[in-house]
Amino acid sequence: MPDVVPEAVPDMVPEAAPGSVRGAAGRTRGRRDLAVFWCVNAVDGLGSQASGLVFPLLLLDLGHGPGVVGVFASTAALAGVALGPLVALPADRGHRRRIMTGAAVLAAVAMAGLALACLRHPPVWVLLVLAFTERLCATAYETASRGALALLAPPDDMPRAMANLQAGDQAALVAGPALGGVLFGVGRSLPFVVDAVSYAAAALGVLAIRTPLNAPDAETAPTAKDAGTAVGGTPTDSAGSRRSAYSGTLRAGLTVVMRSPVLRLVLWWTSVASGGLTLLFYTAVLVLGPAAGGAATGGVLAVSGAAGLVGSLLAARVVRRLGARRSLTAATWLLLPPCVALSVAGGPWLWGVCFGVICLVLPVITVILGTAAVLAVPHGLQSRTGAVFGAATAVTAAGAPAVAALLVSWGGSRLPAAACAVVLALLALRTQRMAPAVLRSLVSSGAGGASASVGTPPERGA
Repeated sequence: MPDVVPEAVPDMVPEAAPGSVRGAAGRTRGRRDLAVFWCVNAVDGLGSQASGLVFPLLLLDLGHGPGVVGVFASTAALAGVALGPLVALPADRGHRRRIMTGAAVLAAVAMAGLALACLRHPPVWVLLVLAFTERLCATAYETASRGALALLAPPDDMPRAMANLQAGDQAALVAGPALGGVLFGVGRSLPFVVDAVSYAAAALGVLAIRTPLNAPDAETAPTAKDAGTAVGGTPTDSAGSRRSAYSGTLRAGLTVVMRSPVLRLVLWWTSVASGGLTLLFYTAVLVLGPAAGGAATGGVLAVSGAAGLVGSLLAARVVRRLGARRSLTAATWLLLPPCVALSVAGGPWLWGVCFGVICLVLPVITVILGTAAVLAVPHGLQSRTGAVFGAATAVTAAGAPAVAALLVSWGGSRLPAAACAVVLALLALRTQRMAPAVLRSLVSSGAGGASASVGTPPERGA
């Protein structure tokens, strides 16, 4: 795992409580398990990016129309939103390792089946069922893994761990599509073979982690029927039906998020960032595709991925040097100039530069708010709260392509970027107003996973 920055972020991570420092053997095991978790995340991301790029190409290559591709993508995304809360509850209740391992194994089987199917000309339903199974397994794995970082990284090392995971994701985003494209050119089954191997490696990696992945409070974590009471709400119906369990899981995550100023800020950011970036991406596709061809769009994405990787490697160092509050507000305002420039961009090179600046700055925000979210949520509610963030991200991202097409048809390429700049300006004002009190309250509450007081509001005006 790359060593981004050895020191902690001074104004966001609380001091360790007396007696909480692990011995040398425990620290060594913790570093080793965190490195394994990083490798698992990077390998899994590489395989998913490699196969995710080529599956639409496979459908088109086999003679199926763009409508099949679009319907599949939308259906898989909506199914993932629905599945997340169902997986989050058992993950928080002590089955995190089992869910991660089982989901990775089943996804490996699905990808191996898809690779075998590619050797012939199978019916389209076979391809869609196998790919849909893999997408559901990926959602289950991601939902369960959201609570693992809080158990593997100590609070004073959380910013560096978060930055390292972000760097791994960006590296997979850069290398995965390129690898998938090359392998697809050699043989259309090869990208799915690589993804199957990556899932199998992820399952073995999760089993190799020695640190318990069950939250210390897993046995007493609120269940679906009493989640409202456990986090400050009213007791829920104890009928025990599946609908009650599902709604109770959503209520548990939503109650934690809405009662915490830290998590409300994270929710705003994840929703807006996901929708805004997807909006700009599809705007680039709609504008550059007809004018400059697919190579130009691919070049913009390559520059964006490389800039995001550099930003991830530097993010924790920037936050340590400037402090969390100044870094967050500065990074927020720095996103505005490239959005404004995109509204007047006249060629692929300017689109690439603007996208690169956005992706260079965004990891700073991700590290700060990601660390704050992990520290502000009790261990027994990590996956359920993460499911709320995941659902909000998926919903805004799902609506962005249609909005981009509508805005481009109304006002050309300038209107989507201008609209995104206005939204980011409003978010920047809100962030500048909320960040000092929110981050100060996180530190003063002694946030550290399960001991964090997420229901206590910060100072007035936050």
